[in-house]
Amino acid sequence: MREPGRYSVGDGLLLVVNTGGSRSWLARVRDGNGRRRDIGLGRYPEVTLKEARDRAAGHRKIVRDGLDPVAEKRKAKQTTPTFKEAATSAHDERKAGYKNEKHAAQWLSTLKDYAFPAFGALPVDQVTGPMIVTAMKKIWLSKPETARRTLQRIGTVISWATAHGFREHDAPMQAIRMGLPPQPHGQKGHAAIPYKDAAAFVSELRAAQETNGRNALLFLILTAARSGEARGARWDEIDLDAATWTVPAERIKMAREHVVPLSASALALVKRLHAVRSSEFVFASYTGKQITDAALSKVMRDMGSTDTVHGWRSAFRDWGAEETNFPSEVLEKALAHQIANAVERAYRRGDLLDKRRQLMDAWAAYLDQRAVGNVVPLKTAVA
Repeated sequence: MREPGRYSVGDGLLLVVNTGGSRSWLARVRDGNGRRRDIGLGRYPEVTLKEARDRAAGHRKIVRDGLDPVAEKRKAKQTTPTFKEAATSAHDERKAGYKNEKHAAQWLSTLKDYAFPAFGALPVDQVTGPMIVTAMKKIWLSKPETARRTLQRIGTVISWATAHGFREHDAPMQAIRMGLPPQPHGQKGHAAIPYKDAAAFVSELRAAQETNGRNALLFLILTAARSGEARGARWDEIDLDAATWTVPAERIKMAREHVVPLSASALALVKRLHAVRSSEFVFASYTGKQITDAALSKVMRDMGSTDTVHGWRSAFRDWGAEETNFPSEVLEKALAHQIANAVERAYRRGDLLDKRRQLMDAWAAYLDQRAVGNVVPLKTAVA
């Protein structure tokens, strides 16, 4: 769907592809007088297919109630919430996606401390980039991690307001960051998120606005894959019935085919994407090609993290070593590493798939802060 035009996806819902490549949703309904009304529902992929269907259904209900959907939409826009009210509403919609009540509470607490005092009482459509810069400068260097997460959450609230028609545009987050001083990193190589912070990050990632980049990063984390392997995943590599992803040798650093067992969480993600696929790639850009590494890095930045995408493999390896009794060869095999000792390698020709499936299930459980089957992501014996 890259040629300009309007494409029906059923139930009066259209995907509009513009000449420049941008895409948006349109609901086609008829009012009580039989007049056709075309109602914009937001841009794709900021507004997902499911969200677009829900919004279209809402407009059809308005028609069934004898009201004019366009007039009702205009009326709804006239009551613009304050930033604080928008943040509360955005939080309420997302908190069901958090597995941990503490993480859900933390999402709103930093906004209460650092955003609400500055512009919480303003209508959300009047919050500007310079206002955000001024508020963030107070903690940008003294509390860098908190500041990055707060900025990400401010961006989420602004995006929520835009998607609901209370603003015309998102906040210029890239320009806002340019207005803030560089934060000291103090790290070399692939900066990895500490594995003990992984669950909180994933919980917040799940609650973030859904994009192809967000989905690809979540898949990468769940599978402990390299960026290029995850971004280049094709549907013909995924076996939904066997819950496996087979990465061909030509796309593996060690040039050997690698079978990745998919945890229930990873499988649920790809099944949902499979139902709306439009490209050979699982995670495609609007051009139909695989998304770029920069897209995943942007998601990390938008989440307020200065860690690298590749660092997730280190976090997975550290978790496996510190929190489980899975043998090192199982952990190394899960990362598609070659066993260093040639003699040991000769005796371990199998792919350890069953044990690696237990491992990936335990990793997914750790990220969700839950137990799974007979394997708990703590120091437990593995048969």
